[in-house]
Amino acid sequence: MRAPLIAIEGLDRSGKSTQTLKLVRRLQDSNRSVKLLKFPERTTAIGKLIDQYLKDKKYKLSDESVHLLFSANRWELQDKIIDLLTNQYIVVVDRYVYSGVAYSGAKGLKFQWCLNPDLGMPKPDVTIFLKFNDMLQVTTRSGFGEERYEESEFQKKVCAQFKKFEGFSEWHNINVDNKSIEEVHDEIWNLVEPVINGINNDIQTF
Repeated sequence: MRAPLIAIEGLDRSGKSTQTLKLVRRLQDSNRSVKLLKFPERTTAIGKLIDQYLKDKKYKLSDESVHLLFSANRWELQDKIIDLLTNQYIVVVDRYVYSGVAYSGAKGLKFQWCLNPDLGMPKPDVTIFLKFNDMLQVTTRSGFGEERYEESEFQKKVCAQFKKFEGFSEWHNINVDNKSIEEVHDEIWNLVEPVINGINNDIQTF
């Protein structure tokens, strides 16, 4: 028996951080051990490069190099994720492999090429994508546009790339159009609750 790995995905400013924090607090309130990880993890050596790249639009790197940096940043935490899961800590991730693939795919890189560097990384037991049909609800939110990828047309391309994961068994869409934070949280909880008592199989990988 091990703890589950749960990922929450979505476009920029889609409410991921709000929902991951609410989920973590609810798990803590139910006396479960839980750890929240956010990707990119900007405090590591590689994460600091990524942070500079995201905030400084004059900082130039090839699309391939950027993609591999994001993947390497996830690999920096691979051992930590595995250790937490095996020691019965539920791990909730705010962005994960899926974002890496979707954002690079939106730049024109091929899906499988983008996924390949993460083959072998722990695969979530539940992945929840916060989906908007009305893109204006994302692009008009406070703070949108502060970082490199926060452009409405690019976000539409990213959304199209995320759809390629809909055939993955762990993937679940939650439409958040015109829903309150609590309504979305309740839908997330309904998907997470069946696995919070533990997983019987070994850690799966991409």
